[in-house]
Amino acid sequence: MLDKLFSYIITSGDIMIKEMIENYEPFNVQEENDKLVMLKYLNTFDDCLRRENVFGHFTSSAFIVNQDFTKVLMAYHNIYKSYSFLGGHVDLDSNFLNVAIRETKEESSLENFQILDKNIFSLEILAVSSHFKNQKFVSSHSHLNVTYLFQANDKDFIKNKEDENSSVSWINISDISKVVNEKDMKVIYQKIIAKIKLKYLTNN
Repeated sequence: MLDKLFSYIITSGDIMIKEMIENYEPFNVQEENDKLVMLKYLNTFDDCLRRENVFGHFTSSAFIVNQDFTKVLMAYHNIYKSYSFLGGHVDLDSNFLNVAIRETKEESSLENFQILDKNIFSLEILAVSSHFKNQKFVSSHSHLNVTYLFQANDKDFIKNKEDENSSVSWINISDISKVVNEKDMKVIYQKIIAKIKLKYLTNN
């Protein structure tokens, strides 16, 4: 009975997710390719919303800028040993925006923030190297990640989630490449920043 319930949730969730990703307008070649791969995953697997899919599963992240778009809220991730945007596994929740909101609150204790765009702002497939989590070995796999854009006051109270992150801090946008140790993620953040500048900081 429980398996049938999981199957129903995943199937109905997949329909909504497929439509959401199909309607997404890619920003660059990386997003064009990753969009196609995500749709292939959804057509191939019926458990992409569960981390039990050892090949790849969906995650949802929040790229959080401050009031004047000069800083980004990032957490120092203990597993990746690098500053990162906030986010996590969707774990059967097909409302990816809600996941990003939940993860923002859990990882930063931030309560007041604005959703600048309710639609997906960025998508990317992220390679996850093998690692130990909770004393259990996790094999290399992919995160099929969607990112939302939030905005918050950099003076509001924040606190890191100690079981996952060593700190949570507002990082100057110009310093992101200095605090991010993952080469592939630097490219992703540069893409998101370029899109922010084009959409919010360019006088049309």
